[in-house]
Amino acid sequence: MGEQLRYVVTDHRGRWLALLGWSAPALHLKARDQSIEWTEEQRERRLHLLAQNSRYVILAEREQLPNLASRAMSLCLARLSADWLEEYGHPLVMVESFVDRQLFRATAYKASGWQALGYSSGFKRVAEDFYERHDRPKELWVIALDARAWRWLRAKQLPEHLLGYEKKTPPACVVATNAMRSLFERFDQIADWREPIGKRHRLSTVMAIVALACLSGAGQGYRSVSRFAQRLTKLQRRALRCWINPNTGRTQVPSESVVQRVLKKVPRSEVASIAVAWQNDLLGPAPASDAVVIDGKEVRGADVMLVNAIAQPSQRLQGVEPVAQKTNEIPTAQTLIRRLDLTGRIVQLDGMHTQHQTAYQILYEQGADYSMILRDNQPTILKTAQQLLPADVPPWAGKETVSGRSPGVSGDCRQDD
Repeated sequence: MGEQLRYVVTDHRGRWLALLGWSAPALHLKARDQSIEWTEEQRERRLHLLAQNSRYVILAEREQLPNLASRAMSLCLARLSADWLEEYGHPLVMVESFVDRQLFRATAYKASGWQALGYSSGFKRVAEDFYERHDRPKELWVIALDARAWRWLRAKQLPEHLLGYEKKTPPACVVATNAMRSLFERFDQIADWREPIGKRHRLSTVMAIVALACLSGAGQGYRSVSRFAQRLTKLQRRALRCWINPNTGRTQVPSESVVQRVLKKVPRSEVASIAVAWQNDLLGPAPASDAVVIDGKEVRGADVMLVNAIAQPSQRLQGVEPVAQKTNEIPTAQTLIRRLDLTGRIVQLDGMHTQHQTAYQILYEQGADYSMILRDNQPTILKTAQQLLPADVPPWAGKETVSGRSPGVSGDCRQDD
């Protein structure tokens, strides 16, 4: 997983002499981070400019080629940054490695000009969120691929040739602290199904953090939510009633795995109702002139599919309906439409929902207009529309392309059509 490159060192006959493996750097290293003297924000934006020598194996007899280890390392370091740029779109300025001094003497690293910065804390990962002490801390070694790398990494601004490779600053929470408290109180209405033994984080706290991450544009996925939570301030954590570690007295936020477990089982319809009510209390209902866009989304890796109704251009949530097993988006969208107030609005749907029953429901049961898409997967109705719709509804001849898609017909069908 993640960025990585592997190298084989050979002689003139093609015989394998050494293997070197490189991967993404460690997320947190106290000795490294303190030596570089960068801030937490700088570490998040520039950490990808480092790599780790995760494997180094000498295959040949060392007595035959006494300088093989340092020679192989030098050859690899000379091309590593250029190869990384070609493969992953950004260069490297520094690399790191760990050495178990109970087994090795780090001779190859010393000979290649690496320097020791200290030792790791002596923990190993035994689960996604748990570490245990193994009492064998590794010694950390680093080498700068450019003599100016230390100064570059700690500077307020990277040099011009590296500035374009710096990651953007992760978004901060855009919701006021007092509004956070009201969001927590709304989610506190959901009954917690989890066993009390071993439970640290309130269900309302987890759900409020997920909602805030979405509102702040933190990105998709459980990891994005977890990283967003780590950036919450003390006052924000207090407003969200985060768990207080009795040993340190500090507030802690839920981890990635906690977010994943909660979102897999939380009652989605209940969450949607709470989110819509909270949104309307703060911002008011969506403007009557807004269209309502209905579309399905699948959460990757979670076996969850939802059909959403969003008002545009205000982007206000109107409703969410989970797609049940052994069904699809079409009947789910019809269920969602049935419980929405769509009077006088126009409803926009993609080609999957171009169905007679859906159109009838929008027009005659909800009193709304609709905009649907016809494509080649419905040849009969597509041909009929091309023949009957007026020429000003593109593409009337069926030979043009709409927004880069396959030939079809897209237009508004009013109640009198």
